[in-house]
Amino acid sequence: MEFIQKIGNDFYKNIIADQRYLFFWNGLKATIAMALIATFIGVSIGILIALIKNSAKANKRLRWAEIICNLYVNLIRGTPVVLQLMIIYYIVFRSSNISSIVVGGLAFGINSGAYVSEIVRGGIESIDKGQMEAGRSLGLNRTQTMRLIILPQAIKNILPSLGNEFVMLIKETSVAGYIGIRDVTKASDIVASRTYNYFFPLMFAACIYLVLTLGLSKLISILERRLAQSDNR
Repeated sequence: MEFIQKIGNDFYKNIIADQRYLFFWNGLKATIAMALIATFIGVSIGILIALIKNSAKANKRLRWAEIICNLYVNLIRGTPVVLQLMIIYYIVFRSSNISSIVVGGLAFGINSGAYVSEIVRGGIESIDKGQMEAGRSLGLNRTQTMRLIILPQAIKNILPSLGNEFVMLIKETSVAGYIGIRDVTKASDIVASRTYNYFFPLMFAACIYLVLTLGLSKLISILERRLAQSDNR
């Protein structure tokens, strides 16, 4: 009983007292905001780069664009995300008044775009080449065939990999504290520095990330099942 009472007292002291749960609540809102911004930017960049690299195979005039895309992908994948975050915040947006959460979302989105582009490219290349020829034989141009026939099929194939990328993205935002953003991880550090107890704040933050990632994985699983059902109709 004494052990349980001690746990209850520590939980109250670290989470409830002085409304410390508000640190985590505000941190959760910052984490979700960054993840949403980063997801939009990452998917947009990823699809654009995948389409450019795919089109460059049939059009040599796009070779220069393919070189730039390859340089971007190699540069992003070859450097740590925390370093990219600090460069964008402290150098690129040093003199701007843009919210640090927006800058963080932009940095994580640029990072995610490199990985999403490879996922989308792999999905496009997994579609049988006959699909493109079938679309062209129906009178569609290359862009229309890609938009109406290839991409819808590719998205079904890449959905599991995209889901993993989004889960990774949520966890990667935990380094946002390097530029002063009070996300979930930073909130746990602030609370621990005030209560001198790292166990409950860190465990509470870990539980929040776990709920977020498990919830996202469940949503993606439901979406995959629905897409699979539509294939069987």
